[in-house]
Amino acid sequence: MSRFENLDWYDTPRYYDMVFAPGTEAEANFLEQAHLRYGKTRGRRLLEPACGSGRMVAEMARRSWKVTGFDLSDSMLEFARQRLTRSSLKARVDRGQLEAFEYPERFDLAHCLVSTFKYVLDAAGARSHLACVARALKPGGIYVLGLHLSDYKKSSVARERWVESRGKTRVVCNTQTWPPDRRLRRERVRTRLVVTEGDREQRSQTEWWFRTYDARQLQKLIASVPELELVAVHDFLYEMDWIGSLDGGHDDPVLILRRS
Repeated sequence: MSRFENLDWYDTPRYYDMVFAPGTEAEANFLEQAHLRYGKTRGRRLLEPACGSGRMVAEMARRSWKVTGFDLSDSMLEFARQRLTRSSLKARVDRGQLEAFEYPERFDLAHCLVSTFKYVLDAAGARSHLACVARALKPGGIYVLGLHLSDYKKSSVARERWVESRGKTRVVCNTQTWPPDRRLRRERVRTRLVVTEGDREQRSQTEWWFRTYDARQLQKLIASVPELELVAVHDFLYEMDWIGSLDGGHDDPVLILRRS
C-alpha cells in the first residue's frame, strides 16, 4: 500500500496556498509593471482565469484593482471567498472553466501563471481559451501567460521541492514530472505533500496530465488567435528588465500578449 493517500490537492486549498504564497508579491509587482509598460489602457479591471485559492485575487484587490476570478474547484473558490471576507476585500469569484468563459465587461489586464494553462489538454480547448481571453480584454489590454516548456529530447524525470511554514503547520511539496510524449502531447505530473501540524502528519499525492508545448508549438498556437499579439517574453524570475524570446531557449517563458 502506498504511504501516500491519493487526494486532489485542490481539495486542500490551505496547503496549496502555502506552497505558492511566497511568490505573490513578486508576481503582483510584475503584473502592475507589465500593465504600465505593455498595456495601452489605463483602467484597473483585472481577470484571473484559474484563480485557485485566491491569493492573487486578494493581493490585486488590495492594490485597488477591480478583480474578477474564476476556477473549477469548489474547494478553492470557497477558500478564496473566505479569504476576501476575512480581509474585508471585494472581488468577484465565479465557477468557470478555461476553455469557455465570457463576461459582459472588458478587462485591462488578465493573467494565468504557474503553468495552469497546460491543464487544457487539446488543441481546440487551448485555442478556445486564448480566443475567450481576447474577447474579454479591451483593445490594448494584455494577457500575462506563464508556463513551462517541454524538452522532447529529455529522458529523465524532473523534480522540484518547496518547504513552507505557516504558524504550526509545515508543508513539504515534492513535484515530479516525467519526460514528455511528443506524439501524445502529454506529460505526467505528480505532487506529493507532507503536512505536519504538531504531532500529526498527513501524506497525500495528486497525479495529473499536462499538455506539452515547445517553443514552436506555442508560437503556432498564439498565431492561431490573431487578435492577440506577442509583444514580449519574460520568465518566472519576474524581472522586468530582462526580456527574452521564444526562440532563445528559455524553458519558463512568461508571455505578454496584447489585444489588438
